[in-house]
Amino acid sequence: MGRVRGAWTALVRCQRVSLRTLVLPLYGSGVVLALLLLPVGLGFPLLPPAAAALRRRSDARRARLARWSGLDVAAPGPLPRTARAVLGDEGFWRDLRWAWLEPLTGGLLVAVPLSLFWFGVFGAVVQPFVWRELGDGNWYAFVPVVSPATAVAAALLGLGFVAGAVALAPWTLARYARWSRRALSVPYETVLARRIDQLTGTRADALDFQAAELRRIERDLHDGAQARLVALGMTLAEAARRLDEDPAAARALLADAREVSERALGDLRELVHGILPPVLADRGLGDAVRSLALDSFLDVAVDTAGLPPGRLPAAVESAAYFAVAELLANAAKHAGAREVRIVLGHTGGADGLLRVTVADDGHGGAAPAPAPAAPHGGGPHGGGLHGVRRRLRAFDGTLALDSPPGGPTLATLEIPCASSSPKTSSSSGTG
Repeated sequence: MGRVRGAWTALVRCQRVSLRTLVLPLYGSGVVLALLLLPVGLGFPLLPPAAAALRRRSDARRARLARWSGLDVAAPGPLPRTARAVLGDEGFWRDLRWAWLEPLTGGLLVAVPLSLFWFGVFGAVVQPFVWRELGDGNWYAFVPVVSPATAVAAALLGLGFVAGAVALAPWTLARYARWSRRALSVPYETVLARRIDQLTGTRADALDFQAAELRRIERDLHDGAQARLVALGMTLAEAARRLDEDPAAARALLADAREVSERALGDLRELVHGILPPVLADRGLGDAVRSLALDSFLDVAVDTAGLPPGRLPAAVESAAYFAVAELLANAAKHAGAREVRIVLGHTGGADGLLRVTVADDGHGGAAPAPAPAAPHGGGPHGGGLHGVRRRLRAFDGTLALDSPPGGPTLATLEIPCASSSPKTSSSSGTG
C-alpha cells in the first residue's frame, strides 16, 4: 500500500512539474528581451529585475527538488544588483540555460507517464460512453471501438495504461530529479572553493576567539589571583618581620594572609570554571546545563531525554554549554523573561547533529549581531549572540533566532558531532 501511495504521489508531482515548466519560457523570454535591449541602453535597468525573477523561480525549484528527492542541490551565490555584474555571473547564465532547456528535456520526460495516464483515463472513462458517437473509424490504441465488447476492451486497456503510468512515474521522477540537479547545481569546483572560503573564515574566527580567551585568562589572572598572591607574599613578609617584636600583630597579619589566600583560591576556581566547568568535565553536557538552570533565578526547565547515552566530544560540549549560559544570561538581563525551557537532543550516528533549543517568554526583539540601542538585542545582548554564533562557527554549527518584538524568543543551536563513550549522568531532568 505504501508503494502504491508513493507511486501516485510521484505521478501528481510529475503533473505539477509539467505545469510549472510551462511558465518557465516566460521568465526566460523576459531575460532574453532585456539582453536584446542592452545595445540601445534599455536593457540595463530591465536585466537585474528580470534576472532576479528567474532566480526566485530557480531557487524555488531547487528547494522543492531537495525536499522531495533528498538530493543535495548546490545553489549559486547571491545575484549581483547591476546589469554588468549580472552578465559576468555564472549562476545567471546557468539559470537562463535551465529555463530554456527545462521544457525540452525535463518537461518532455515527465510528460511520458502523464500522457499514458490521461490517455488511459480517456479509454477507461470516456470511450465506453461516446464510442457510438465517434463512428466506425474510432480506434483506441490498436483496438477498434465499434461494439460494447470492444468498448469494454478499450476500458480495460485504458486501465492498463493508467497502471503503467502510475508504475512508471517514480522512475521518471527520479530521472528528472537527477537531470534537474545537474542543470541547477553549481559545479563541484565552485562548491569546493566556497567551502574553502568558509573554512578559512571559520579558522580565522577560531584563532581570534582563542586569542581573546587567552587575553581574558591573562587579564583575570593579573587582576585577580596574581594581585592577591602578591599581597599575600607582602603580608607574610611583614608578619615574619614582626613575629619576634609584636607576636599579636604578626598573628593578625597571618589571619589576613589566610583570608587573602582564600580569596585568591576563589578567583582561581572562578577562572577554572570559566575555562571548563568541573561538572561539564565530570558529568557531561546534560548535568552541566541542569547546574546552570539551578544557578539561575529564572524558572528553567531542562529536557535532556534526546541526548545519547554516550558522551559528546569535549569541545562540542563546551561550546554548547557556554552558548546556553549566554542565552540564559540574555534572557535574564535583557528579555525580562520569567520562564525558560531548554531542550537538548542528538540525531545519533556518525553524522549526528547536536540540537539545543532555548525558549523564553521574554519581550523578544533579540538581535543576532551587535547593534546599538535595540530592545532585548542591543548592547551586550547583541554582542553576546554574535559571540555565540562565532563560537559555533568553529564547529560548522549554526544559531537560528526567532525573536519577534513582544516575544517569545526561540534560539536553536545545531552543531554537527558524533557521540562517543558512555556517560554516567541521567538522561532527563528539570532545573
